[in-house]
Amino acid sequence: MTLELSRSLVNLSSNLTNLVKKRLWLKVIIAMILGIAFGILIGPTTNLVDQSIAELIAGWIALPGKIFLLAIQFIIIPLIVASVIRGIAAGEASEDIGKLGLSTMLFFVATTIIAVVIGIGAALIIQPGAYIDSALLKGIVPETAMPTAEGAIPSSLPSFKEFPDLLIGLFPKDPLATFVSGNMLQTVISAIIIGIALVAMAKDQRKPILDLLGSIQSVCMVIVGWVLKFVPYAVFGLLANIAARVGISTLLATAVYVATVLAGLLVLLCIYLLIIAMVGRTNPLTFLKTSREVILLALSTSSSAAVMPLTMKTAEEKLGVRPGIVRFVIPLGTTINMGGTALYQGVATLFLAQVFQVDIGVSGMILVVVMATGASIGSPGTPGVGIVILATILESVGIPAAGIALIMGVDRILDMCRTSVNVTGDMAASITLDKLIK
Repeated sequence: MTLELSRSLVNLSSNLTNLVKKRLWLKVIIAMILGIAFGILIGPTTNLVDQSIAELIAGWIALPGKIFLLAIQFIIIPLIVASVIRGIAAGEASEDIGKLGLSTMLFFVATTIIAVVIGIGAALIIQPGAYIDSALLKGIVPETAMPTAEGAIPSSLPSFKEFPDLLIGLFPKDPLATFVSGNMLQTVISAIIIGIALVAMAKDQRKPILDLLGSIQSVCMVIVGWVLKFVPYAVFGLLANIAARVGISTLLATAVYVATVLAGLLVLLCIYLLIIAMVGRTNPLTFLKTSREVILLALSTSSSAAVMPLTMKTAEEKLGVRPGIVRFVIPLGTTINMGGTALYQGVATLFLAQVFQVDIGVSGMILVVVMATGASIGSPGTPGVGIVILATILESVGIPAAGIALIMGVDRILDMCRTSVNVTGDMAASITLDKLIK
């Protein structure tokens, strides 16, 4: 009996090992579950471990995840520069770069506006702020910061006179300084300018530069291959760190708000899948199955920039998108396509308006749509940037930014979900534009 039990356990272990082997998405799911469980076990939910010791353990456990993010950041700028320039000057779509650029921008702007409207609509229908006890505001927001009945919505949008200076600020003065600074939007613009200039050159003159950039791309992807081997450990550490510091109680206090954001993100995801099916002529279920590793990694890292190399590889090799489209659309989407972030900002703004009982009116909602769209398009694809943008939007519609303290505890969880939707939007754009632009 003991021998049979031992053989059964060995067979079970062997079967599980074979199941998990070479399935990165499954390893990530297992790491996510174990990380959250371990974080809850040592966190404030159970109080089994002293808070200071729990934070110490969480910090060390998060080390692989932080090293993973640093390793990705190490290659992200050279990969973006090489990919965008080659996508323009050496890609299949180089002769249609004007059409591709305009179509890409229209896709991103249109879907971002739709995302904000979905977020505002979900918040108006569900009314998540009505489920929060106003007593929770005490200690979070000083009474002097509470809005008054006379609180008018200030005009925080830039005036027509200020627009030229804003546009000038988008263009880089020094490409090398821009690459070093890490400004993603200016980096992409610099690469686009260089790529267009290469298109105007003779083929024999641009070939050495394109060969060099091709080698840089290859080096970056080799490093990505190394880094991806440590993804499950990184995921475990990052999520254990979050769960250990936040706990379940914070999530339960704002459960309806979290559910509202997730419902909005689900609707936006369905819209992306509908676009993929109708315009991209791709089966949505096949798309989800093919891109699950990217989506899960985005969920774990909360950074569309961190998963950009894998997004490009998946779109090109598994989804069959032309390299010229991938190398232009994905890096640009990582920089400016933040539909999930924009949706979250719409929900959060309406949620805090309901909590503070501020009626922002139709004009305020329009202002939220404009500001969330513009701010999301210009935001970097890094964790936590949504909170910074949200503070600006709240002040613009007369809601005290200190109210963010009410939702800070669950922001990382929502950041993970909206990043996954952002990355899905990048891939949806590449598939759609691949079919539209011939």
